[in-house]
Parts: sequence; C-alpha cells; structure tokens
Amino acid sequence: MTRRDPHWDELRTFLEVIRDGSLSGASRRLGVAQPTVGRHIDALESALGVALFARSPRGLTPTEAAMALAPHVEAMAAASAALSRAAAGETSADRGVVRVTASEIIGCEVLPAIFASFKAKAPGVAVELAITNRNEDLSRRDADIAVRMIRPTQSALVAQRIGETRIGLFAHRDYLERFGTPTTFAELATHRLIGYDRDERSLRALGAFTAGLTKESFGFRCDSDFAQLAALRAGVGIGGAQENIARRHPDLLRLLARKVSIGLEIWLVMHEDVKGTPRTRALFDHLATGLADYVNGRA
Repeated sequence: MTRRDPHWDELRTFLEVIRDGSLSGASRRLGVAQPTVGRHIDALESALGVALFARSPRGLTPTEAAMALAPHVEAMAAASAALSRAAAGETSADRGVVRVTASEIIGCEVLPAIFASFKAKAPGVAVELAITNRNEDLSRRDADIAVRMIRPTQSALVAQRIGETRIGLFAHRDYLERFGTPTTFAELATHRLIGYDRDERSLRALGAFTAGLTKESFGFRCDSDFAQLAALRAGVGIGGAQENIARRHPDLLRLLARKVSIGLEIWLVMHEDVKGTPRTRALFDHLATGLADYVNGRA
C-alpha cells in the first residue's frame, strides 16, 4: 500500500464507523451515501497502509490498529468542534444559536415552558432542540447543552446536578372504573400494562421493581416514552410516569404509591469549551433554574 497523509473527511468517517459498528449507521449520522462511507474507509486504509476493520456479515470489527488510532481522531474531532465554535463568533449573549438535547419526556413536557420564558428575555437567540433518549456526545457538538437522566462520565464537561424526579405507577380514572384498581403486584399483573416494544433499556433503568417483567407482560408496547405517556393519558392501561408530570392531569391516579417510587436524577451538562459563550451560559443558567422548579414541584 502507498502511504499518504489521510484526509479529514476520511478520518471523520472512520470515527463514525468505529462508534456505530456499521457503514449504514455511519452513513445516517454523516448524511452521506453508504458507498461513500465505504470508499472513505478503503482510502484511509490505503493511506495508512493498515487494515482498520475486519468485515463480516454481522458488521465491522475494529482491528488493533483502529483501536490505537481512535483516541487521536477523537481528539482531532474535539479540536475541530472547538474551532467551529470559535469561528462562529460566539461572543454575543443576545443573538446566535444554542442547541439543546434532551429525552422525549423532558424535551416535550418540561422544556417548552422554560424555553418560552428564556425567549422572552433573549428573543434574538435561536434555540434548537434535539429530542433523543441517547446521550449525545457534546465533544462532537451534537449539542451545546444536554439534559441527562444519568450522571455524565465524559471528561471536559461542566455538569450540574439539578435534583431528582420520581417515577410512579398511574392509570386514567376511566380505565380504573372499567377494570378495577390493583392494590398488590399480583393484581397488577392481571391488568393491561404499558411498556416497551423492542428497546428494553428504559425498563432496566427502573431497577428491581421491573425484574420479573418481560415484553410479554405489556398489553400495549411502544419504544417511545412520549407515546407511552399519551397512551396512559388516553386510558389504554397502567404505566409509569414522572410524578410531577402526572400531577398536571387530575384524571391520572397514583397506584401502589408505597411500593413503587423510583428516583431519576436530572443533570444539566455542557462542554467546557462553550461555558464562556454568553448566550450558552445564559441558557444553561436559565435551564438550571427552570429544571429545579420542575423537580421541586414549582412548575
């Protein structure tokens, strides 16, 4: 193989492939055609003179050379993101763009009111909201600020623990009038439960209470937390909800309150590269206040 200096596009593609484990996943993340991703990887292997991935029907497996290269490319990506932020002229507190990422429930049920009051103070700042239950990588500038439900572990992050919201079991008044109110776990098992379809991560996150539950335990299945909440409000069955959200709907009644109350932390996070950007700092502080009001039942 003839060696040459690799191009940045090839390195960026390599990073997405090693993160996702597939050409198709990297293609979606980068917004380019899958054959282009394949050509970038082939070109990078040719440039470096080493094989970076072992191909198999199950996907791509990084070689030792790829694993050794990955931290250096991560550092380059972080530097590129910092350069982009600096070049964007992020010196104004009253204009520009701030991108926020949050889970479905927080993003749809909690943040809109907080954004409304922020926009009243800073109408020139455009707010972008990325709704995802996946923890976006702030070092790649997937977002400037993240609202997370677990303690962040990445380095170079500014993290503030807002507090803890609690999850309980609820059902609509109409459902309970039709099917009765369970008072034990044994009775609960005979009811129509709302839960996951293919993605069981949200169930595992709830801990010991869900140990005996499987996909077949649920009479209504969906992997969207927001759709599950909508089904709960419509009287489809019994499901989990954040207590402070359920309180907004008088027809949602709490079940087994002494037995099911699960704590869920809320963290507000930004990369240290943007903490000095006035508009990002302003929105971060505003979100911290608004989320604290939500956690403490004031909003």
